[in-house]
Amino acid sequence: MFDLTKFISTIIIFYPMNRNVLYAGLLLTLTFLTSCSKKVEEKEEAGKYAVTEPVVLDTTLTKEYVAQIRSLRNIELRSQEKGYLQNIYVDEGQNVQAGQLLFRIMPKAYEAEFLKAKAETKAAEIELQNTKTLSDKNIISKNELAVAQARLDQAKAEMALAKLHLSFTEIHAPFAGTIDRLPMKLGSLIDEGELLTSLSDNSQMYAYFNVSEPEYLDYQTNIKGRGDQHVQLLLANGDFLKDKGTVEVVEGEFDNETGNIAFRARFPNPNKLLRHGETGKVVMAFPMKNALIIPQKATYEIQDKKYVFVVDAANKVHSREITISGELPDIYVVSSGLKTNDKILLEGVQKVNDDDKIEYVFHKPQEVLAHLRLKAE
Repeated sequence: MFDLTKFISTIIIFYPMNRNVLYAGLLLTLTFLTSCSKKVEEKEEAGKYAVTEPVVLDTTLTKEYVAQIRSLRNIELRSQEKGYLQNIYVDEGQNVQAGQLLFRIMPKAYEAEFLKAKAETKAAEIELQNTKTLSDKNIISKNELAVAQARLDQAKAEMALAKLHLSFTEIHAPFAGTIDRLPMKLGSLIDEGELLTSLSDNSQMYAYFNVSEPEYLDYQTNIKGRGDQHVQLLLANGDFLKDKGTVEVVEGEFDNETGNIAFRARFPNPNKLLRHGETGKVVMAFPMKNALIIPQKATYEIQDKKYVFVVDAANKVHSREITISGELPDIYVVSSGLKTNDKILLEGVQKVNDDDKIEYVFHKPQEVLAHLRLKAE
């Protein structure tokens, strides 16, 4: 071991003249030696790595599925008659009630047709009445009475048709909802079939998402044992929708190209936060019994494959590939590659290499689960 006192005495004997230089050199030497001593201690401390074991638990695995959000009802409102857009009674984004008047297309021509048909109907009624009087006196035949009746029926039909065309000049909301963009402006010439706007019923919303065949089978076979059958909706900003939804429809066929099948979940939307065309993620829960759990920070990734360092009986670390069957906040569910009695490196996975011999401190899995951090060190 290095004797600092003897070293200083020797220097004083050989260099007695320049004591200022001597003291400065001694100070630098002392500082250097102290620094080296601290670094050795830090290195020895850093060599003690945290190690733990996998643990078997009953847990609930959550999976996220990209979802397309659709209104309960979403329709296009189109013109059924040609004419000038005379009135617009709503604005974009406005909430309307069922039956509310939205647009009026200039109705003058249709009003004239209706009045003409109404007058012809009145004339046919008078003609029928006169014919009936003559028929009752046997002045004319019953056939002439039947012809007069047919003329009245025809006039009534034409009046009803004219009235229908006139009604087409007013567009009403078929249900309560929210008005979309208004592409046509006041005074525009509208053709038959012209798009006026879209109407969305956002009181409740649908979320459509695709599920793989294995996940579909797991879902269908574990419905009774699932407990809480509700699903959550993760929004684009990272927040969860306050109200949970339920899966109510599974489509009848798998997509041959993707191997997926579409699910539909219904979510309440009392605050009208969700709108037609939004995106999000449906979060479903799958109960898992006797799941093998490890912390995420005990793993590292190479080319989309997950690995851990396993510590053997000689305190050497060995890289081992594992298969992840599920993911939860801070933890992975391992389906293969590990056993319950395997010791795995918890911290320092980025600092060691294969076959490195380490000193470690063992941490119980339950303690580790209580103090998890996401990123590996």
